[in-house]
Amino acid sequence: MKEELQENLQEDWKQEWKQLNSYQLDAVLDESPACVVNANVGSGKTTVLIEKILYLHFQKRVPLEEMVVLTFTNKAAGEIAERLVKKEPSITREQVQYFGTFHSVALCLLKEKLPVEELGFTKDFTVIDPEEEADLALEIIAERKLNVKYKNRLKKRLEQEYRSYLQGKENSRQKDDLFLLYPLLEEEKKKQNKMSFSDLLRISISLLKRESVYPSWIIVDEVQDSDGLQMEFLEALKGNETKLFAVGDPNQVIYSWRGTVQNTFYLLKQQFEAKELSLPINYRSNASILEAANRFLQFGNKIQGAREAESKIIIKKHYDPFQEAEYLSERICELHAGGLAYSEIAVFYRLQKQSDILEKVFSKNEIPYQVSIRKTIKDIPVLNWFIKVLRFSCNPADVQMGIEALTDANYGEKCTKKKAKELLENAQTKTKDISKKTENMPEQKKETSQKSKAGGLYWKMTKFAQKEEWRSADIPLEEEIFAYFGLNEALHPTTSSYAEDERTILEFLRKLCDYCKTEKCFFIEGTRDFVNSSALYGMNLFEKEPDGECDAVRLMTLHASKGLEFDHVFLIGANQGMLPLHSQGFEMEEEECRLFFVGITRARNKLEISYYTNPGERGVLSECSRYLRRIPAHLVEWEDHPSDEQRRSNLQQLRREVQEQLREKAEEKDVKRARHPKYGEGILISEDEMMVEVEFEGYGRKQFLKAFGEVDICK
Repeated sequence: MKEELQENLQEDWKQEWKQLNSYQLDAVLDESPACVVNANVGSGKTTVLIEKILYLHFQKRVPLEEMVVLTFTNKAAGEIAERLVKKEPSITREQVQYFGTFHSVALCLLKEKLPVEELGFTKDFTVIDPEEEADLALEIIAERKLNVKYKNRLKKRLEQEYRSYLQGKENSRQKDDLFLLYPLLEEEKKKQNKMSFSDLLRISISLLKRESVYPSWIIVDEVQDSDGLQMEFLEALKGNETKLFAVGDPNQVIYSWRGTVQNTFYLLKQQFEAKELSLPINYRSNASILEAANRFLQFGNKIQGAREAESKIIIKKHYDPFQEAEYLSERICELHAGGLAYSEIAVFYRLQKQSDILEKVFSKNEIPYQVSIRKTIKDIPVLNWFIKVLRFSCNPADVQMGIEALTDANYGEKCTKKKAKELLENAQTKTKDISKKTENMPEQKKETSQKSKAGGLYWKMTKFAQKEEWRSADIPLEEEIFAYFGLNEALHPTTSSYAEDERTILEFLRKLCDYCKTEKCFFIEGTRDFVNSSALYGMNLFEKEPDGECDAVRLMTLHASKGLEFDHVFLIGANQGMLPLHSQGFEMEEEECRLFFVGITRARNKLEISYYTNPGERGVLSECSRYLRRIPAHLVEWEDHPSDEQRRSNLQQLRREVQEQLREKAEEKDVKRARHPKYGEGILISEDEMMVEVEFEGYGRKQFLKAFGEVDICK
């Protein structure tokens, strides 16, 4: 059958498929009602996924509109769409609108196909993130005087106990009023016409069960990361004739703290009677790394390698993180001088705070680096505020956003909460009264009168959705919007941050205008979609993620490393208590092991693992991780080290050299100094409202709380 099919393929497809091995080709050509592919790390999972879609569309003539492709990042969905466009440039955005994350596909279904009106919403609803949902819940708790415990963990409690509420249980686990809060919160969200992330899936599931909206194919990437709600969404989306193709690796389940279901493959096979295929051959890592990785496999058969063994895995012992950072700095400079791009080098760690010392040392030695931290709009105050302005402008029922936009302490009109509520509650009445009084006024005078009575920014927000024509002025659209909201005043031009805030807002507005132009949609509709997307994807919507285009060393947590690969990987802090972290149960311990597996399999050619004899972290032992002892001895080179006394002596010498460099710089630049009763006089490194950091000769850098008055700043 397969041979006959290949005979009928176009010549270019035959050429393209020569690159696939037999396992990959079996997966691409499989048309079972349900198929789950157990894809070993580095086995070409993404290639198979893309080739599957190309095959179904171009060879089997399945319309793209009849496929739902579910990924775990918007970036992955974008890469798939980009490959399709290369093959067929005429493909439009509408054809691949159901290619995306679970939440974005649910959002699209609710906007385009499902009757949300039946549940009390309109198609213009907006999306709120879990933090905003928790803030709304706190408002309701205060207004209704509900007794809800552990308010600092309310976001987590709302998600964790919702299923018990739906099952009709009378009381929450904490025996408080949480179950009274749920219906009030749901009613308020309907009133304000907005949904949380979880609502997107729950409401989609509810409507899919009563509507016949079934695609021809559902294709799922990284299926092992699915949580219970996402599995329910899959079940509701799959009709009797819908075919399911899912790809993933159970050995890379590392997100149980997000609710990931650990036995996803078993559930898929049982629930949909899915056929199981495998992709066993790894093309990424050399044989030494793969042999080590096989010692940490928890599911499936041994990973087969396509490459030969090269150099051994290096395990190094350092005295402390400072000495390690200096070593890494020197080693990376050597690698780069030898022709290796900085972007082919990565440093992995278990906890984000481990990057601090690396950043300081790399900066001192002028090594370019990028720290992989997911930034959100909330990390940029001016955007956080302006998004609220836009969200209320697109959805005037969203009282929560209206109040937050008007009461922001740094931007806008800085109203009190009481005044903001008055504006919102009396808006319609005031607008009607103003309209009667200004009926015969000239347009400009009428607008001025309305602004003065209803609040300038508030009036602009309420009129935004009614504005039909833009580009009336002979200026770029982003500047027209900037002027429309009066942002030259709202950003307060006398503040020191004005120039940067203005640049940030204009750049954001350019992205918004480009989005509307690319999607060929009405401006208000495009703005609403853009705002919803910003809630789902944060900064990723308008800021490129760090990638290989920038030649810089990548610093990231082991969780952030998933899905990436580098020529040379340094995995640091492999101490007991750090990697693995102290686990409270067997499942957590198993996940820590999988996390280590993910880290070592990111390396293509070189892998170095290090630990400390003086980690300096509470709960972290001064011995190497037990994982290192599981790597076969013939694969590892445990480097000889001086004794701890020699190491300390070398470190003290190194610190003296650094101290001398700092002293020279201090003399050149008249840098401030500070005095401590125990450590003596040192050089002031940094100072803010809370902390002081000082470098002392013989003691290194120390941080002090200003409130304790331990350090005197020399004048």
